Amino acid sequence: MDALVLLIPLLPFLAACAIGVGGVFGALKGELGEQITADLAVWSVTLSFMMAAALLAGDLFGENQGHFSVGQWLASDTLDVHINFITSGFQVVLATLFALLLALLGNKATCLLRGEAGFQRFFFIYGLFVSAFLALLLFANMVGTFIGWVVTGWCAYGLVGHGYQRPLAIANASRLLLANRIGDAGFIIAISLSLAWLGDVNWPVLNSMVSQLSVGQQTGMGLCFALAAAVKSGQLPFSTWPVRALEGPVPADAMVYAVVMGHAGVFLLCLLQPVFSQSLFTSAVLGLLGLATAVYSQWVRLSQTDVKSALVYASSGQIGLMFVACSLGFWSWALWHLCAHAIVRCLQFCSLPEWAGRTPASNAKAIPRGLFMASLQRFWLEQLTEWTLLRPVRSLAHDLSYFDTHVLDRLLGMPSLSLEHWRPLPYREGHLGNGFAKGAGVLGKMAIWTAALFHWLENRLLMRGLSRWGCRYGREFGMVANKLEFVILRPRYLVLFICITFLMAF
Repeated sequence: MDALVLLIPLLPFLAACAIGVGGVFGALKGELGEQITADLAVWSVTLSFMMAAALLAGDLFGENQGHFSVGQWLASDTLDVHINFITSGFQVVLATLFALLLALLGNKATCLLRGEAGFQRFFFIYGLFVSAFLALLLFANMVGTFIGWVVTGWCAYGLVGHGYQRPLAIANASRLLLANRIGDAGFIIAISLSLAWLGDVNWPVLNSMVSQLSVGQQTGMGLCFALAAAVKSGQLPFSTWPVRALEGPVPADAMVYAVVMGHAGVFLLCLLQPVFSQSLFTSAVLGLLGLATAVYSQWVRLSQTDVKSALVYASSGQIGLMFVACSLGFWSWALWHLCAHAIVRCLQFCSLPEWAGRTPASNAKAIPRGLFMASLQRFWLEQLTEWTLLRPVRSLAHDLSYFDTHVLDRLLGMPSLSLEHWRPLPYREGHLGNGFAKGAGVLGKMAIWTAALFHWLENRLLMRGLSRWGCRYGREFGMVANKLEFVILRPRYLVLFICITFLMAF
């Protein structure tokens, strides 16, 4: 029964591979290709739901051992990473629930996106997203969970940038990706700390040995995991990326935050219950972040004029309350809240049309005018983040690049390459020197004159043309040359030329 856990993330991954290969080789074109693509994606996720439900039933009847190991993935000195999964507990419950919700969202996408140019691309990314998220829920070690954590972020980038013809979609997808990289950095540091202090990267080992760490070590590790969870769940001060992610179709918007990926941070907190229970400071930080996010999201939601933005801010506020529940130690309540919220949001997004229309701001009179104007600007959180985080990072990158180019390269004796070295040849010929070539003596001058003459002929005939008359006769000459080439390259003449060549050679 435990072996079923391997099929849960594997089936959507295989479906995504089949869709990708079929799209590359042009085997999934037309209406029939779209139907095959949708069936592969949705039915693979449906089968994953059935496997997860069977695994959950086995856990309820006590048939599961609680873990399943495929084998060793990496071994280096004290680092030993296995491909192992958890087959009991709330992870299996969440995998069953989210597999069902993702299947419903895939069915919604089938109806909305039929006939679009990016149909196969969407379901390819959809399969990868589902596989990565289900693996994230079921892996028993930090490395596997982190791989799923990162892949879901990249897939979310692809889903938000589904309409890549619009510059705004690419800009918002890039903002989402950059925000998630901050959380990934916190996750990597936490994994490194666990390996350095405990010598292991398995979740059960970490939870059982966290009491052996000092208070400072527990706080440092907890804050790193809290950073990863806060970014993934869109908590303050990272609450700007979820609303920017509303550039794709309705199912993509639901998967990227409100229904699926936004709950990954709460899942991480519940997975690390002993760590946050041991660190009171980290729990207090989580509570303050969640409470501030809930209040902020409620005020901003009242001034939204479109349905999807209102739903995203409502989801952000509810996830903030889950953070508060985790900080207070109500872990079971947070899990039930997570499941109920995901179901409600999925039903709400599935009832929306393809592009949810704008509605009047009916709550404008419910709040004071000053707060309403501030909520319209989203309390200037994005501008504050730009000023305090993005600009300093850009400035630091510019300073490091200047130091690398003007100090390190000169100390190491590296040649200084500028942009001019990558310019095309005609640009350099026209801008980097007064003469076409240089030489000395009579032969040198003749070579310069001959090179300049050929350069002028090439430039006039091939680059610019000799006015309309020259262009017309040049085109006619080209057509005659093409006909002559077509006649000469006929098989019988080609064989004749080959025979003549052999006769001359021998």
